[in-house]
Amino acid sequence: MMALCLKQVFNKDKTFRPRKKFEPGTQRFELYKKAQASLKSGLDLKAVVQLPPGESINDWIAVHVVDFFNRINLIYGTMSEYCTEKSCPIMSGGLKYEYRWQDDSKYKKPTKLSAPQYMCMLMDWIEMLINNEDIFPTRIGVPFPRQFQQVCTKILTRLFRVFVHVYIHHFDSIINMGAEAHVNTCYKHFYYFIREFSLVDHRELEPLVRMPQGRGG
Repeated sequence: MMALCLKQVFNKDKTFRPRKKFEPGTQRFELYKKAQASLKSGLDLKAVVQLPPGESINDWIAVHVVDFFNRINLIYGTMSEYCTEKSCPIMSGGLKYEYRWQDDSKYKKPTKLSAPQYMCMLMDWIEMLINNEDIFPTRIGVPFPRQFQQVCTKILTRLFRVFVHVYIHHFDSIINMGAEAHVNTCYKHFYYFIREFSLVDHRELEPLVRMPQGRGG
């Protein structure tokens, strides 16, 4: 139901970056279908995120990282017109939290960026990682690298910051689009997943610590 609702509320042509798709016939595709079926069944989201019996935890995490990238990409892409250099000169979550960008190429030290710049860097960086066969292998029999979960923790931590920024700075726009329920559901799904597998440090969750159900819910 959530995937359908998101398509109805959000403009799929406004994704911030192209959607990453799973190859039909692969184990990852089958896991993705299983996860989507559970979501649509109306099961409790805390149950939906649990690792299915007999499945690989790394495959399960990989499927969700890609899916959350797609969903958050869609949410931010649709409302990016409200997040500008003028409205958001700093990537932040209120007055208390500021997020600086760092990577291994252009920004080798934590650098202050506007929210739109940060989002651009973030989506490009995630896209590069999930398309890297050495990190997210798609071929049968090719193992995940040892640092795989560490990489996913970094991706999910930074994606969480998108929720922080959107909720704290652009919640009025979410309400005006009629998207509050759908953003909240996506956030809850994300929150329960990262908590289930301890993938994001609890200190990172502090900006939204009082709203595990999302805003207004």
